[in-house]
Amino acid sequence: MVERIRGDAPVLVIGLGRFGAACAGELDRLDREVLAIDENLDLVQKWSERVTHTVQADAKNIDALKQIGAQDFSVAVVAVGSSIEASVLITANLVDLKVPQIWAKAVSQSHGKILARVGANHVIYPEREAGERVAHLVSGRMLDFIRFDDDFALAKLYPPKFIRGVGLNESGVRTKYNVTVVGVKSPGKPFRYAEANTVVTNHDLIIVSGTNSDIERFASLER
Repeated sequence: MVERIRGDAPVLVIGLGRFGAACAGELDRLDREVLAIDENLDLVQKWSERVTHTVQADAKNIDALKQIGAQDFSVAVVAVGSSIEASVLITANLVDLKVPQIWAKAVSQSHGKILARVGANHVIYPEREAGERVAHLVSGRMLDFIRFDDDFALAKLYPPKFIRGVGLNESGVRTKYNVTVVGVKSPGKPFRYAEANTVVTNHDLIIVSGTNSDIERFASLER
């Protein structure tokens, strides 16, 4: 049985490089209790003003993790990526300390496999995911793109001409292109959920969902 983790559970973030610092800073902004650690004192001092709790510690040493109370955390993020050996050892230490939920950054597929075998519950590939996202954006057809598992994606783009000025149910966008318009943003207004009778104008942005290939095909239509 998988242990259920509270949505406001404190988070241990190990590694204060760009990825780890961004993660710790955003968690802190969301009012989550965060303890961020790094063995580099300069990085600890740099981020001490943005993250409430920062500590210098070597997470490769399980005794050091015990001293900072790592075993009391329900969630940990291993943001160390430059050294594969270090990230694997840190992950293994967290497993030994019985931390229930471990998120670990991987720099390659083989690295990710090792992390998963050691016991990481979630393996993250930030560089690969960022590269894939940019590949969809450089064409200029999409303004934002997020791909999830099983080839499902969300994209923000300007609407093709054929769906402008008519209700979404009349445009046949779902039956013709297998994508769903889930949100619409008009200038100066917040995003709103799209409904069957929603009319998209020339000035709107839309958010669509569907498979990677269907969204690419839909995005290539005339604007």
